[in-house]
Amino acid sequence: MIPVVDIFAGPGGLNEGFSSVRDYSGNRVFNTVLSIEMETAAVKTLTLRAAHRILSGCANGQPEVYKKFLAKEITYQEMRVAPEVAEAFAHAEDEVRQFELSEESRPDSDRMIRHALQGQSDWVLIGGPPCQAYSLAGRSRRKHDETFKDDHKHFLYKEYLHIIEEFRPSIFVMENVKGMLSSKNGDGKIFELIEADLRAPGYDLHSMVVSSDTGALIPSAFIIKSEQFGIPQKRHRVIIVGLRRDAQLPAPKVLQPTAPVTVRDSISSLPRLRSGISRKPKATWDEWTAVRQQAHVCLRRLPRKELAEFPSGSHLQTVSVSRPSIESVDPTTAAGELQAWLQADAPPVTWNHEARGHMVEDLVRYYLLAALVTEDGVSPKVRSLPAAHWPKHGNINNVVVPFEDRFRVQVWNKPSSTVVSHIAKDGHYYIHPDPEQMRSLTVREAARLQTFPDNYIFLGNRTQQFTQVGNAVPPLLAAKIAERVAVILGAYA
Repeated sequence: MIPVVDIFAGPGGLNEGFSSVRDYSGNRVFNTVLSIEMETAAVKTLTLRAAHRILSGCANGQPEVYKKFLAKEITYQEMRVAPEVAEAFAHAEDEVRQFELSEESRPDSDRMIRHALQGQSDWVLIGGPPCQAYSLAGRSRRKHDETFKDDHKHFLYKEYLHIIEEFRPSIFVMENVKGMLSSKNGDGKIFELIEADLRAPGYDLHSMVVSSDTGALIPSAFIIKSEQFGIPQKRHRVIIVGLRRDAQLPAPKVLQPTAPVTVRDSISSLPRLRSGISRKPKATWDEWTAVRQQAHVCLRRLPRKELAEFPSGSHLQTVSVSRPSIESVDPTTAAGELQAWLQADAPPVTWNHEARGHMVEDLVRYYLLAALVTEDGVSPKVRSLPAAHWPKHGNINNVVVPFEDRFRVQVWNKPSSTVVSHIAKDGHYYIHPDPEQMRSLTVREAARLQTFPDNYIFLGNRTQQFTQVGNAVPPLLAAKIAERVAVILGAYA
């Protein structure tokens, strides 16, 4: 197998894509020998996933204690101390390292990488330096911050660059936000600095969407619009594939566009849940249905809606206790490919699928906004509602309201908007399209929009889980890139 080193790994989206690639005989092409990540919860998720790959490859199948964990019959802590999984977790903990990459820590990280590679020269480096300093949202929040230009996150790519210079991988795959194309430091553009630095050690840079045969690539050629390649999300990211010039490798074949895949294709088969109510973690069905009855009455007063009788919703729970419905899929279609990817070896229950609580006023807004989505799939803005349902902000009556787009329904018949880490803060921008459920998306629904398989379990508290999902690379997109990398290296996927 071809060694892979994953740095700034997050919860492992790129890693999952590379780890999923198989050759014609069904054998894994890539082997992740080292994952480096500094956030504790993401490290726990990475470690569990590394162990999962080992335990799922056992000749006699997964150990019974691990099956019980997947079925939620025992806790993670109970499973973790079982002798049957000890060897797998020992290997996983050797692979996954909690570590902060920096100029000062290079001697230690170099030792880790050298040990993991064991002298192998043909290997792949993957990862994306933290993007807060490049992101458009991050720059907006720190517009008047004099220290912003000196933020060390501008230059974390230099740790990526150091590893390239020191260990010279055959190929590297670097991911980041498209804001890096316009981000500046002093008088220079960040992307131009990065591009020159990546070429300097003897690498040619390639786009996965624009062929190198077209000549010199402009910066925007490195942007991948995920929704064009079978991902149910409008996620636009810069992905650079670097090939070591002296390895004389062929240029990668570009990704082939597919038909759009929608929110419905992604999450409609998940168990339906009802929302929670803030400050009432154990709210009864009667308390919840009273809120929804209030919202339903408000909706019936609006002139444009003809509504059926108020549905009972009594079957809905706040936490999933079942597995998704298994759909018959045509794997030759983009939607079928996605469902097959999500459902492969799914656990007997749905993980990370719990509705969070919201203020009653927000729940009513969610219900109304989801019910008012137009037939052509346009999500209404919050000021489309009667004024009684507007948020109580001082500038709500201004001509331009900066937060008017904070409330957004992710409509059924289109790809979702970009899943970002801010989803951990509130759910206003990620309202579920089914008004009956009257809630924001769960971690599992966000993970599906990111194309994490249902057997990919996120650890940590719910806020940490949302943050992990929002910071990840879509694994299915990563797998498509990895397949082309495998072809370059002669391992035909």
